Amino acid sequence: MDTSGLIIMARGLPMQRALSQAFAQRQTHKTYTAVVWGDLRACAGSWHTIDLPLIVDWPNRPKSKVCHDSGKPSITQWRIAEDDQLPREFTRLSLMPLTGRSHQLRVHLLSIGHPILGDPLYGRDFGGSDAVFRAAPRLLLHASGLRLVHPTQGVTLDWTSPAPF
Repeated sequence: MDTSGLIIMARGLPMQRALSQAFAQRQTHKTYTAVVWGDLRACAGSWHTIDLPLIVDWPNRPKSKVCHDSGKPSITQWRIAEDDQLPREFTRLSLMPLTGRSHQLRVHLLSIGHPILGDPLYGRDFGGSDAVFRAAPRLLLHASGLRLVHPTQGVTLDWTSPAPF
């Protein structure tokens, strides 16, 4: 709900089913832009992978958490998106979720010590303070790219939306 950017909606139930199936079978390609806490510029150049199983944190719903015992497989790829405008204590990232778990990007980045700025759920208690939450006026997570094959026409559709931050 806090993420900005691209969203796709079907016009009619048959198309909604086809789109839902495409997402469930991972036939879509999604990219996001985020600004995170910490300087990751030393990792510039290549894609990196976060492979940590996630599960809903029932006592703290709607939060999710990493759980190696009963979590579902969750994979996120990330790389540095250069931005000379940001202070050195923050980093702009390009993100590709290879799975689609609730809050996957937010929990994965938090788990490696780089939560997304302005996060009202996960940024309020990082490092014992609410500095991550207060660092931005909103969650700095944006759905910036979506590619899929049209369910009936068979053509590849590709949309982009630059992050407004």
